[in-house]
Amino acid sequence: MMGAIVLLHRWLGIAFCLLFAMWFATGMVMHFVPFPSLTEAERFAGLGPVTRGEAIKTVADAVAASGITDAKRVRLIQRSDGPVYIVSGPSRLRAVRASDGQDASVSSPEVALAIVRADARQRGLDAGHAAIIARSDYDQWSVPNGFDRHRPLFRVALGDDAGTEVYVSSRTGEVVLDTTRGERGWNLAGSVLHWIYPTVLRSNWALWDRVVWTLSLLALIGAALGAVLGIVRMKMRGPRIATPYRGWHALHHVIGLIATGFVLTWIFSGWLSMDHGRLFSRGQLTAAEDGVINAAPGWAEAVSFDHTPISALAREVEWFGFGGDLYRRERIGLEKQVVLGPDGGEALVIGAQAVGSFMARLATGCDAPSILAGNDDYPAQSTVPGAPVYRSRCGDVWLDIDGADGRVLQRLDASRRAYRWVYGALHTLDFPILVAHPRLRDVLIVGLCALGLVFSMTGIVIGWRRLRLSFAGQDA
Repeated sequence: MMGAIVLLHRWLGIAFCLLFAMWFATGMVMHFVPFPSLTEAERFAGLGPVTRGEAIKTVADAVAASGITDAKRVRLIQRSDGPVYIVSGPSRLRAVRASDGQDASVSSPEVALAIVRADARQRGLDAGHAAIIARSDYDQWSVPNGFDRHRPLFRVALGDDAGTEVYVSSRTGEVVLDTTRGERGWNLAGSVLHWIYPTVLRSNWALWDRVVWTLSLLALIGAALGAVLGIVRMKMRGPRIATPYRGWHALHHVIGLIATGFVLTWIFSGWLSMDHGRLFSRGQLTAAEDGVINAAPGWAEAVSFDHTPISALAREVEWFGFGGDLYRRERIGLEKQVVLGPDGGEALVIGAQAVGSFMARLATGCDAPSILAGNDDYPAQSTVPGAPVYRSRCGDVWLDIDGADGRVLQRLDASRRAYRWVYGALHTLDFPILVAHPRLRDVLIVGLCALGLVFSMTGIVIGWRRLRLSFAGQDA
């Protein structure tokens, strides 16, 4: 048995020592530089005031023109080529012109470039030398699945000092992503390596999922076998723990004993990042829940809001259904909005009473919704800074609802709550006590990853020497 463990650990270690070193090194980079994205603050800053002329189509007309019969939400934004409705359904979205209901998708590079320049002016970016680089389905920074409904994407280089590149959805004409030269460089040394994220692999999600899950599992097995050997081979010399090895093997053994707890939990939780429903629930709504939560509203009822004109300060208007009723909200600032309810009353957010009524429609025995505290063990944040997130417990299932727009932010059953700790907390150290002390958390993450990196380097040296001896023996 021990012979088999030694053999497996040796060759799995040789196969994965470089991968271990890469994971620890890139993990430090990722902690400080996340994968490029368009933040809500950046997205909202790029929006111009909405203009709604006399000839504008109604919301019901826009939904009909889009052909999306199960539309859930409709937004009105101002593009450089005029106001546009963006109609969203469960699986697709479409943009139609507010003036005549015609298709407003973007196929012209000139239109995409004009949209980017207008967005850059709103955000205070220099777009004087902006130019279209490509129109494609995938590149290194647009591979996440969230962009699927927007493909193909126009990629526009602003030509500014930061090397900013902006991506425009061909479906809606919205800016959906931006990157800078610094973000791209650090992520090539961070997320791309850490997640094994080359475009050719990641663009095929199912293949990428299987490859990374398998590699992570084999790495975990190799580390677990090493932990067994490390403990079994440990010697006691009086009150001190000693190693029977010398040189690099001794260093690998001693550092391994020190780092075993962190290495195993980190590799295990990293493997769980690729779980995707294999062992734990995915936090998805059941069919019955989805039928209530995402039921298509009666869009003809949107006419009831027309007696209240849209504010001249509004930079985005959204109509959405919640609890069987239709609402309209106007985004006036990043942290300011006005919500019109079905009774015509105005508020800043959806109220707790409306959320409670909604939960009563969804399930029986649900607790009255409570506002989520900022230091909750299972955190969730509204899309509008400062807006409340309501949590309602329906037996074993918890639902967190955004008070700003009525979206369900997360569904937590017992399995998902466990996953939050065995993956999120173990892998990113986002324990509440450490989140409250970010400097301490930074030091711990960097220190532990550095320890793991040094441990991996000893494995690389030992593995290289073993390979040299093996090949030298074959040559002889």
